Amino acid sequence: MTALRRPRRVGLLVALVATLALLCCGGSVSAILFSSFNDESDDLSLFSSGCGTGGPVDPDGRLPRLRPYGPAQIRNAAVIINVGAELKMPPRAWVIAVATAMQESRLTNLGHLGKRNDHDSLGLFQQRPSSGWGTPSEVTDPKYAATKFYEKLKTVDGWESMSLTRAAQRVQISAYPDAYAKHEPIATQIVNLLADGAANAVGNSLSMVCASAADVAASGWTNPMAIKAPRGQQWSVGSGFRTAERPKHQGVDLIVDLRTPVRSVASGVVSRIKCDETFSGRKDCDRPGYPGKGGCGWMLEIRHAGKIMTRYCHLVRRPNLQVGQRVAAGQVVALSGTSGNSSGPHLHFEVHLNNDRSSASAVDPVQFMAQHGAPLGGSQ
Repeated sequence: MTALRRPRRVGLLVALVATLALLCCGGSVSAILFSSFNDESDDLSLFSSGCGTGGPVDPDGRLPRLRPYGPAQIRNAAVIINVGAELKMPPRAWVIAVATAMQESRLTNLGHLGKRNDHDSLGLFQQRPSSGWGTPSEVTDPKYAATKFYEKLKTVDGWESMSLTRAAQRVQISAYPDAYAKHEPIATQIVNLLADGAANAVGNSLSMVCASAADVAASGWTNPMAIKAPRGQQWSVGSGFRTAERPKHQGVDLIVDLRTPVRSVASGVVSRIKCDETFSGRKDCDRPGYPGKGGCGWMLEIRHAGKIMTRYCHLVRRPNLQVGQRVAAGQVVALSGTSGNSSGPHLHFEVHLNNDRSSASAVDPVQFMAQHGAPLGGSQ
């Protein structure tokens, strides 16, 4: 495989994702803008935030424009998604496949590239006929190429719970094994757009059920609480994000019992573990905190694909992890507590963009997690 180096109407969808940045193939940042159909009778029902119940769109029908991708590229993405559905692969596989094709070919059905070619790599997934993927005419057929990708993915033991980049690499065996991760956020948006919000569905479900608090969605995101709320209830959100009462509160407080298991909300890498207390200059995170003590107590930070960082505060003890350690979506990484500036057991949860720890990068976790198919529940 080779990793290639390289509105007339503003609707609801544009407002939702026009600001999302795409870290493209060569590592530079460019914006991806989702446009509507070409005529004035745009069917915005296709831009669903549901969980895939409407099914994928027809690749040969009217397709939306997604700048900077052209019509042929969007059609190829639709073909990849439809093949996955026909093979009864869950929507998580569609996200992996689309992200892989984004990295390998930028969703372009590439022929032979001459001197720029990596051996005899061809097509959407840069599959090599000499390695048994098929004839040149077969691997440059998008439907055939997608089928072969999914067939190989199915043979990877435990791919459903792997990070996207690990699963893709097990299929592709690329010279750039970590290159796939940066495409996951946009691949998720593409699947949602072309398949009625399917990336919000449970990762191992073929019936397109919306992810609940204890499930990992096809998007690769999950709720930070490792156990389900009592039947008929949701986890309650206590103090919300930047409320009138607490305008400098950069996250949300999830009210849970002491020592409730806390999960990583997506695959990522541990970037910081810290006892964050400011009272009298002493670090005493192993004892219960109280209002006015100051600080986050035991704090964990994890960096995810798309330059997203999540922060978990007031933990009962130092997490049994190391900085630089990889964690999987849904993996228990800590226990809730009341260390630091805290009035009782809860998890303070933050989401930051651009791997920026400052308050300027913080976004509302309730809105962010809902958009990623893993709602926190409750209200602010």
